[in-house]
Amino acid sequence: MPVVVVASPKGGAGKSTTSVILGTELALAGATVQMLDCDPNGSLSLWASKQKLPERVALITDVTESSVVRTIKTLDQDGHVVIVDLEGVASRLVSRAISQADLVITPMRATILDATIGARAIQLIAEEEEALARKIRHAVVFTATKHVKSLQHRGIENSLREQGVDIIKPDLMERSAYSALFEFGGDLTSLPPQGNMEAARANASDFAHEVYKRLIAE
Repeated sequence: MPVVVVASPKGGAGKSTTSVILGTELALAGATVQMLDCDPNGSLSLWASKQKLPERVALITDVTESSVVRTIKTLDQDGHVVIVDLEGVASRLVSRAISQADLVITPMRATILDATIGARAIQLIAEEEEALARKIRHAVVFTATKHVKSLQHRGIENSLREQGVDIIKPDLMERSAYSALFEFGGDLTSLPPQGNMEAARANASDFAHEVYKRLIAE
């Protein structure tokens, strides 16, 4: 049972979008996905309220600092993937969730502010690694990326690579279909047409495949 924790101390970085895309794409590929909404804003709960959850996807809400580790351990079943969507602060709940992770994904927009605050997530992981005496795999994914990358984007990406940070490619592009998931619910196969759906589905599928490769490498 791999546990994927989606974490960034910065709000608006794309944590819930990343969680929904990853969870629904893995479910479409045949995995059983358990999603934990640990964000007080309840973005996953909002998504889930719009229509029946996709097949093979379940959502657990009201996960707290005291219950997050127990909840993750309860879901420890072969063939299941657990995705934890965390609040946008550095908290004890976040640290406890990270301690259970097989992979931590930090979504990041290509801005200096996001990169600076996102670095705090990497520091939290390092602290948990020290406490647990084990490595926790971590990767960054750029979100809301435009087709033409700015000089700032390329500079941030190069800087992270030089620091040895794993960057998931492809980026999660800026797609109207992704934001529409929180308006209509479901997954990218059930959405009413939103922009270039074929490109959105291909991008989401390729992203999920890259995450999957990291999980099986564990």
